[in-house]
Amino acid sequence: MTTTYDAALRPVGLRVTQFAILRLLQRLGPTPVTRLAAEAALERTTMGRNLDPLERRGLVRIAPGAADARERVVLLTEAGGEAIAAATPYWRDAQARINARVEPAAVAALADALTSVS
Repeated sequence: MTTTYDAALRPVGLRVTQFAILRLLQRLGPTPVTRLAAEAALERTTMGRNLDPLERRGLVRIAPGAADARERVVLLTEAGGEAIAAATPYWRDAQARINARVEPAAVAALADALTSVS
């Protein structure tokens, strides 16, 4: 499934993991890296590696925390919001293709299994 989403998002230059992080930031607002990693069910170091290319492209900005300068807070930039808007139709198309091939009960079972692992 990841391959399907990655192929669908290729025209906007995003991978599905990057798109998911951007959407998570859109929902949460400015978020410490540690919390963002927890929300995405990723290790903090893995989240850092995922944020690097997004920061280089200007889709996110990483700044010191207001209360603790050692804390790193991730913010979605305007360009990041635009990337989400550009990618969403491609993501929806991939979602529709997957839903047409996979029974809803199987998708629900997979989601439940993944939730129990994290």
